[in-house]
Amino acid sequence: MKILFRTIMILLALLPGLAMASADAPAESAVPSTIERLRQTQVLRVGYGSAEPFSFTTSSGDIVGYSIDLCKAMAVEIRQMLKLPALDIQYVFRTPANRLQLLNDGSIDIECNASTNTPERRKAAAFSPPHFFTQTRFVSLAKNNIRTLEDLRGKSVSVVLGTVNIGEILQASRERKLGLVSVPVQEVREAFDLVSTGKASAFAMDDILLYNLIARSGRPEDYRVGDDPLSEPAAYGFMTRVNDTEFAGLVADALKQVYGSPQMREIYDKWFMRPIGDGHYTLNMPMSARLKGSLGLKD
Repeated sequence: MKILFRTIMILLALLPGLAMASADAPAESAVPSTIERLRQTQVLRVGYGSAEPFSFTTSSGDIVGYSIDLCKAMAVEIRQMLKLPALDIQYVFRTPANRLQLLNDGSIDIECNASTNTPERRKAAAFSPPHFFTQTRFVSLAKNNIRTLEDLRGKSVSVVLGTVNIGEILQASRERKLGLVSVPVQEVREAFDLVSTGKASAFAMDDILLYNLIARSGRPEDYRVGDDPLSEPAAYGFMTRVNDTEFAGLVADALKQVYGSPQMREIYDKWFMRPIGDGHYTLNMPMSARLKGSLGLKD
């Protein structure tokens, strides 16, 4: 029965992704040119999420974050490049499970959040130049003394549907015969809460999102990030429609201007070196050498 249960949980984790693969398939002729629509409407539709500090909604209802600030600066550059009198931003909430579908059905023009650039995703979306690098790790309660993947043997791990982290933790379980039980949920916060309440032994996610959740918990000493990374460092990028190469090129050109300007460091330090979350916590995470190299910045 236990084996059957594990099999069912794995299928529950994988089936939405399989279904999404069909729904996310780019509709080549269904969505008109983004640039042409921007010229007509002067409105850029930006997908945002709930992944602090990249994009999230504050208690006062404002949509903010590192990715949001970069996309605002990018929109200024796009307006100038297209010689538009104005370019407003319309925010559209997306989840990890529906982000590609909303992008390819035209509900959003660009996703400004924290999506990992993977070969599989590049079949359904185009990615901008990187704005962050991350690795998949897991978090658990410190009192349980779970340090390595081996310590997780036979235990439960929460995962978020539509993320690359699901495949990575399941692959590790298969290769090492760990017998992990995956617990799929819709949102990052929900998965972390399963660990906080002891309903799951660990949560596998991008390390920067885990560090943020731990910092804002108010009790960082209660949590431990595992020693074993589950992936190589991977880039976050902003996603645009895969068939709209003209808009993807415009986004890349606009971001190049932003990344090469003094405001790039200002935006980074605002979210990773200064108090955030209404001033309640600070990540204290200097820009990595990998990101500096990608952005073309010098020390």
